[in-house]
Amino acid sequence: MKVIFICTGNTCRSPMAKVLFRKLLQERGIDAIEVDSAGLAGCSGDHASDYAVEVMRERGLDLRDHRSRACSAYLLQEGVFVGLTEAHCRVLQPYLPPERLMLLGDGIPDPYGGSPEDYRACADQIEQALPALLRRVILANTAVVPMAAEHVEAIAALERECFSTPWSKQSLAEELTNEAAHFLAAVFDGRVIGYLGILEISGESDVTNIAVAPAYRRLGVANRLLGAAVKAARERQDEWITLEVRESNRAAQELYGRHGFEKIGERKGFYAKPAENAVLMRKLLRDKQDETISH
Repeated sequence: MKVIFICTGNTCRSPMAKVLFRKLLQERGIDAIEVDSAGLAGCSGDHASDYAVEVMRERGLDLRDHRSRACSAYLLQEGVFVGLTEAHCRVLQPYLPPERLMLLGDGIPDPYGGSPEDYRACADQIEQALPALLRRVILANTAVVPMAAEHVEAIAALERECFSTPWSKQSLAEELTNEAAHFLAAVFDGRVIGYLGILEISGESDVTNIAVAPAYRRLGVANRLLGAAVKAARERQDEWITLEVRESNRAAQELYGRHGFEKIGERKGFYAKPAENAVLMRKLLRDKQDETISH
């Protein structure tokens, strides 16, 4: 998919946002997002401003080959557009659905005509706002769907990447015909980036695994999967959901806690490679209502 940063002339803010976002994606290992920029006014073919080039060079990034281009009707046909100010977003609102139009942070003031220090401050603002933007882009374009045959190979690869004792492709495929299995896949731009497995017997659900590809962690994907699993368990009128989590995995325990899971015990030596105790957690479902989780 594409993310296109939009500002006025496409010589200062949006080209800086473009290369800084590419850097963030590269650091995370995300290769599914193409990044570009465009302007609502100004001439196509202009170079990036000298100060923008200088400030990006200080950060190890090269804007010397950047050339401005206009935001055309053709360009608007696909991708997520990110305005650098609310005014930029208002210009594009008549042409884009809400899920394809976002504001970067609270808006990024234009440094044009200012000093190098103004450009450095602008770059800092952009860089600080980009992680939240990435999260919004990922969640806005990630669907949680029932695991299907076309997901199995990718989920098996995810198992091998995330776990020391992974499920095999054959074992996962067998769950497709298991009436007690309720497996979910998180799909971003056509690729599986996470999954959750549940086995349900007599109104009791047990989470077998929850995994998110390392490049997409801390972006709300596990939260989305868990929320969907809880909702589905309620619809099945299950009494509770249980899960095990490594004793050392505090971040996962906090996530489960936000969804109403409580510690009810331990299982000694439950995990191997490395050996570790499991914390047993349970969420009661009957006659309770979930709070909306927004983390």
